[in-house]
Amino acid sequence: MVAVSSLQTARSADQAERRFVLHDVAWSTYVALRDALDDTAVRMTYLKGTLELMSPSALHEESKTIIARLVEVWAEEKNVDLRGFGSTTFRREARARGLEPDECYVLGRREGEDSVPHIAIEVVVSAPLVDKLAVYAGLGVPEVWVWNDAKHGIEIHHLGASGYEARARSEIVPGLDVALLSRFVRPGESHTALARAFRAEL
Repeated sequence: MVAVSSLQTARSADQAERRFVLHDVAWSTYVALRDALDDTAVRMTYLKGTLELMSPSALHEESKTIIARLVEVWAEEKNVDLRGFGSTTFRREARARGLEPDECYVLGRREGEDSVPHIAIEVVVSAPLVDKLAVYAGLGVPEVWVWNDAKHGIEIHHLGASGYEARARSEIVPGLDVALLSRFVRPGESHTALARAFRAEL
């Protein structure tokens, strides 16, 4: 039987994110829900029977869009073959894990339909109710970049033998200065102007 435990809503209107958690969810139920709601904005995170459903806010979506645009400006300027796969669903039944990154990238050619991205980007406006790093670790994603709106910066987590470890720079794309990029993640401003200003700094 599925058990419902929590509902969390961010306080301000521009940060209105709803997070809803279900427990004791069978893998088949998760897959059916994900497939049924595939054309919606609902994000799902599944970890060993616990399923979080989240409706992202406008601030969340604008922040991830700006970050993606800046990353792609950098890749274009530096001629790096970084390929974006957006919010593709990644899941593995054997690991009882599944989710959609806010954005994700593969360096070079993707190895196959079941492969995971080299970099996943997560935007945190309201605190997740499921440990997303545990999901990413189980899927084997090498790096997770977490944009924390409260801290206004990107934290890089690189997957090591004992889990994710904090890094000052990416090991996948070491030439990208994430501290510099973070300075241009300014929701509410012109995305075009931000991209042009970031390009001028490169």
